[in-house]
Amino acid sequence: MSISLSSLILLPIWINMAQIQQGGPDEKEKTTALKDLLSRIDLDELMKKDEPPLDFPDTLEGFEYAFNEKGQLRHIKTGEPFVFNYREDLHRWNQKRYEALGEIITKYVYELLEKDCNLKKISIPVDATESEPKSFIFMSEDALTNPQKLMVLIHGSGVVRAGQWARRLIINEDLDSGTQIPFIKRAVAEGYGVIVLNPNENYIEVEKPKIHVQSSSDSSDEPAEKRERKDKVSKETKKRRDFYEKYRNPQREKEVMQLFIRENGSPEEHAIYVWDHFIAQAAAENVFFVAHSYGGLAFVELMIQREADVKNKVTAVALTDSVHNVWHQEAGKTIREWMRENCCNWVSSSEPLDTSVESMLPDCPRVSAGTDRHELTSWKSFPSIFKFFTEASEAKTSSLKPAVTRRSHRIKHEEL
Repeated sequence: MSISLSSLILLPIWINMAQIQQGGPDEKEKTTALKDLLSRIDLDELMKKDEPPLDFPDTLEGFEYAFNEKGQLRHIKTGEPFVFNYREDLHRWNQKRYEALGEIITKYVYELLEKDCNLKKISIPVDATESEPKSFIFMSEDALTNPQKLMVLIHGSGVVRAGQWARRLIINEDLDSGTQIPFIKRAVAEGYGVIVLNPNENYIEVEKPKIHVQSSSDSSDEPAEKRERKDKVSKETKKRRDFYEKYRNPQREKEVMQLFIRENGSPEEHAIYVWDHFIAQAAAENVFFVAHSYGGLAFVELMIQREADVKNKVTAVALTDSVHNVWHQEAGKTIREWMRENCCNWVSSSEPLDTSVESMLPDCPRVSAGTDRHELTSWKSFPSIFKFFTEASEAKTSSLKPAVTRRSHRIKHEEL
């Protein structure tokens, strides 16, 4: 394993400092001398050799990558897949490069949702002022007017945004497995309206304003000599602090603060907001949800908060490796019973697709997604999910009206 140049230079000094710090008070002078020595080392040049600038392209072309006809990300010149360890032994730099590429991928998927899937980008909150933080969702033209079917897609937690299941799959596998685009295109082809949620877009980041602290010596009544000594100590302390921070994080990134989006500050809030302002207003007789990982938890929370409305509008829910927990989320008995009848969870498993998998929780049935990789469960269960929705819709259509009437009379009688 290679060792960085700066580490080789500073290692003996650090060892010396550690040994000295174990000594008594009389060693303080030696410690101060070593700190002074460290302060004279110009880390700027050392760090340039250790880590290249965190300055990355803002386009796929700048990274020299493009998606081929199979939806696979490939290097334009070599045709090779994406390489994470672009610079050996520079994990932080490689990670930052990967994150920069991921942001470009997010924008690329947004473009595909609008251009290839013909979805519209809808800003939220719906009554947002021009100056407040905003998020957005994507909807098909007929999402609120389609009288028959509406499909709602919710991804999991993390860096993924609207239209994605897993960034890792998009970069390392292909667009089909990593995005929601196959679901959207098939849904549209089968006559569904579509709404794509964006539950991780909870805040915007802005640079923290720089706070200028006025020196206490300006307004102090202390003698000039005492003020000078205090200022000198303060400057030396700041110099040492800046030195250690400079080595720990040589390319200091901007300090930012988070401004949360009103009524959309978490995935759970976002799901409820989109339900109240869009899904609840939709004309569709049958609403279907596809929710992956944390998206399943967000759906269960939606049920807890809007139980009657959800039961009235939602026909079936497909969960893919959902992380919901009906006990921790305190889902009541009526919710658990409804989930057993109307939900199915395709979980990561080495068993063949749709094989029944035992569950410890008293909620929806669990079946194998045909893969033991969490991030692939949505893609692998893709055909089974549409079959599940079709069967649920047919069962609802063919249900006997007298049975429904008896149920409604019973509810009214109980209420009376």
